[in-house]
Amino acid sequence: MTMRIGLFAALLCIWIGRSAVAVEWAEFPVPEGSGPHDVAPASDGTVWFTAQAAGALGHLDPRTGHVEEVALGNGSAPHGVIVGPDGAPWVTDGGLNAILRVDPASRAIHRFPLPPNRAAANLNTATFDKSGMLWFTGQAGVYGRLDPASGAVRVWDAPRGPGPYGITTTRGGAVYFASLAGSYIARIDPASGAATVIDPPTPRQGARRIWSDADDRLWVSEFLAGQIACFDAVNNSWRSWRLPGDRPQPYAIYVDQQDRVWVSDFGDATVLRFDPAEGQFSRVHGQQGGVWVRQLLGRPNEVWGADSAHDRLFRVSGQN
Repeated sequence: MTMRIGLFAALLCIWIGRSAVAVEWAEFPVPEGSGPHDVAPASDGTVWFTAQAAGALGHLDPRTGHVEEVALGNGSAPHGVIVGPDGAPWVTDGGLNAILRVDPASRAIHRFPLPPNRAAANLNTATFDKSGMLWFTGQAGVYGRLDPASGAVRVWDAPRGPGPYGITTTRGGAVYFASLAGSYIARIDPASGAATVIDPPTPRQGARRIWSDADDRLWVSEFLAGQIACFDAVNNSWRSWRLPGDRPQPYAIYVDQQDRVWVSDFGDATVLRFDPAEGQFSRVHGQQGGVWVRQLLGRPNEVWGADSAHDRLFRVSGQN
């Protein structure tokens, strides 16, 4: 589907202490009823997104506002999308119970279904490790691995049952996932597939999304506890910071190339930036009303997210 998109852009400032950093908040409407969930900026300047409510993969060119949606098949309910080492978007589709690769040129879809005994895995998020294997999570209580070369899919039972949600590869190559229902994070052994549980000090915190910084520290959005946390695997230590407000619900978390931490708050329907050195949260100005953001991702000097409640994507840019 093609639309001519009007672009809203506002020059704004993020205040940190007494200084301000000029950035631009820009919004990009997508087709009504898309229900955009996750975003994946591509190297060519475009952005892929999962149109979960429409059962489609979306493609936005922010330079023109042009939006295309690729239907993924009957029953599709795509959750996550990432751009792989091959430059193609890879989708975790809970409705189809499969990993999908969409050819960026032809839009041809290659489906990698989960084994028959792993029905209704509630597929969530994926990440590629340094060897080119794709690892994924399923909230029904599984995590798994796809070998793109052979097409082989293997699935393991997650520790403590349901909950696997966010997943990330550190810059050093380790793979970790977060369990929302299980309230833990886990490190996956790429050789055996075994997952080692690491319990945060806050009980029942609802670890949802997870991301790594340049020093391989793991940043976690603890949805039920209203805080973000940082795990340093080198010294096995944790730190946490509660979001501002009465009932914060940190959902998405992302660490950019300059190690700036970004987080979305479902409780206040806003996007925040966190300064680890100062321990301070700053609201990103320029947001037009509430934004319900389930995932954040970026590329140099850009952070992207999807407002699932209002059928729009947004970009925060010019952060230097």
